[in-house]
Amino acid sequence: MNKLSDLITEFLRYLLIDKGYSENTIESYKRDLDKFLEYNKNTSIDNISNEDLKKYIKYLNDNGLNEKSIARNISSLKSFYKFLVISKYVFSNTSDSLYLPKIKKSLPSTLTEEEVTSLLDIDLTDNFSYRNKAMLELLYATGLRVSELINLKLQDVDFSQDIIRTFGKGSKERIIPLGDYAKEYLEKYIYEYRSSMLKRENNEYIFLNNHGKQMTRQGFFKIIKKIAKEKGINKELSPHTLRHSFASHLLKYGADLRTIQELLGHSDISTTQIYTHITNEELKQNYNEFHPHGN
Repeated sequence: MNKLSDLITEFLRYLLIDKGYSENTIESYKRDLDKFLEYNKNTSIDNISNEDLKKYIKYLNDNGLNEKSIARNISSLKSFYKFLVISKYVFSNTSDSLYLPKIKKSLPSTLTEEEVTSLLDIDLTDNFSYRNKAMLELLYATGLRVSELINLKLQDVDFSQDIIRTFGKGSKERIIPLGDYAKEYLEKYIYEYRSSMLKRENNEYIFLNNHGKQMTRQGFFKIIKKIAKEKGINKELSPHTLRHSFASHLLKYGADLRTIQELLGHSDISTTQIYTHITNEELKQNYNEFHPHGN
């Protein structure tokens, strides 16, 4: 009898050691499979049938998970079962009965240039406000993923060449230019305010929380939501919104897709092409609003 919790632990170890997946990716698999484990308490993997898997997906749907989240959970289960078959823990892939739902593609949320200006216009009064200013300026100036932002270390910034180095998905290194605004506030934060945030131990990460530890994704998410609320920006907003805004504003002012693809670290240009749809939607909205016969 194969204990489900042990198999999940072994699968996550396989993703780390054999596949070389990042910590964030593994954590995503873990969250999905922990839900599966909770649903199948004290159940052996051998006793989970095709119908059980379908009932589990229905359970996720009944508990309010959206189509995108359900699709991700199904993908996690399929990867898990593929591992079980390869490792000979099971003899047939029970997850073959699961089909990914068709997800309606929605355009990512972006901010207007005026909204970005408002968001970045922070009253600079203490080390925390200078940290927040540096993080927001850097995010908008570079299009970094939030995970890349919080994982930046002091050695990743080269002020003499105005570049930063980051490791994106698949641990691929990319070099991104550092704009004047981002450079100004990042330098000021690092050299004038960061040291006062350190506690007893030293820390190589650039952005620190109020405990002197590395800033977390959740911590930065709360910061950006709070600032947006104070600025009266009533949109669904996350750190990723600034990444989308960075790309759509570059495209609007004439940057080519290949350049944007490189800056964002997309392995496939089809992922970057979503921003052309955003620009086209803006064109339609402006046409309908301002042309005499537009709407």
